[in-house]
Amino acid sequence: MADEIKEKIEVSEEGKKMIEIIKGMKIADLNNVVKAIEQEFGVSAQAPMAVAAAGGAASAAEEKSSFNIELKEVGAKKIEVIKIVRDLTGKGLKEAKDLVDAAATAPQMVKENAKKEEADEIKKKFEAAGAKVELK
Repeated sequence: MADEIKEKIEVSEEGKKMIEIIKGMKIADLNNVVKAIEQEFGVSAQAPMAVAAAGGAASAAEEKSSFNIELKEVGAKKIEVIKIVRDLTGKGLKEAKDLVDAAATAPQMVKENAKKEEADEIKKKFEAAGAKVELK
């Protein structure tokens, strides 16, 4: 790990000496040193990812990269919706029609794990056909 630090970050001779000292320390001693440094300088040794993970639900939704597309309502252009389902899923006409018909009574999963851009395009296609979909 120290080799990785040397390759990525230029460290002074004093810094290199400190790294060698740290390598020789017991975990309990090192833990106390970290706490003392945090108190002395008013900083935290916590990784930035831990702070980001503790953020609100809104930030978690923004970071989501794959979506499931659920058909909620078919709308007036049922045939167009069936065509979109066929193109999207590769299902035959009967299977696509059955899925669209089932969406009249309960939401139906049309595609899973779509990338954000793809999910948005699919949503636009369904909405242009008068259907309502939800990205989850």
